Amino acid sequence: MESTGGPYLNTAAVTSPVGIARALQLTFGCTTFSLVAHQGGFSAAYGTFCMFVWTFCFAVTTFILTCEFTRLHSCLTISWGNFTAAFAMLATLMSITAAIIYPLYFVQLGCYPIGCEVRDFRIAASVFAGLLFTSYAAEVCLTRAKPGQVSSYMATVSGLLKIVQAFVACIIFGALVNDSQYGKYVATQWCVAVYSFCFVVTVVVVAFSVTGKTALLWFPFERAVVVYTFGAVLLYVSAAVIWPVFCFDGKYGSPRRPGLCAKGKCPWDSQLVIAIFTYVNLLLYVVDLAYSQRIRFVSHL
Repeated sequence: MESTGGPYLNTAAVTSPVGIARALQLTFGCTTFSLVAHQGGFSAAYGTFCMFVWTFCFAVTTFILTCEFTRLHSCLTISWGNFTAAFAMLATLMSITAAIIYPLYFVQLGCYPIGCEVRDFRIAASVFAGLLFTSYAAEVCLTRAKPGQVSSYMATVSGLLKIVQAFVACIIFGALVNDSQYGKYVATQWCVAVYSFCFVVTVVVVAFSVTGKTALLWFPFERAVVVYTFGAVLLYVSAAVIWPVFCFDGKYGSPRRPGLCAKGKCPWDSQLVIAIFTYVNLLLYVVDLAYSQRIRFVSHL
């Protein structure tokens, strides 16, 4: 009797280089949060964030691998290529953040006071967290569009940079709400408006790409993205000039960290973080603008 199930299964989903990378992601992710949940332990917002990252990435990767293997992704009303490329980049950023935060806050060389067994579990979890990041980074490298190749937008350098830009903006927002005193001047409020506007538009660009709805727009999507990126560069240039002046100039702020400022609750520290990541995002938008001049992509892959 002829088998009816074979043609519906895609074995390349687990045997191709990308499929192997995703299988390793499941292995490393499951091992990491299992070690932490069993004996490693986690606490406070930092530990909760790390556990969320590992479980979230594991769940979405399981979904992607299942859909690829069973070909169910063809039934979904999204641009599968854009979705997988966007998630791989997001998971790379989230996993490297967790791989840095967990050992920084929970790993120690000595056994006191947590005990040697707990210490060993935490060290092992940190190692697998690093391997998890490596596997996601490998998928990004394997699926990234090559120069001149027609590909999904999110697989291009410009598309991947959109995810990084949004991620950096989230770091800026986190520092803003941590007593950054951004409401003190209208100029710093303008900077917050710049961060918010660019973040929202970037998320909208990613959303349109992932849902595959770019063809329904009444204007050329790729041209609009280039125009927006140019505008974002100009906006971030203004923020990169205004924020340091109104935070670190002696007339408006403090050039040096106040001596009596509590660690972790110092507005100056938050302002410094925002200034650094403002320049990081400015650089990302400049690189994005340079790459977006010569990409070719399709929205339905």
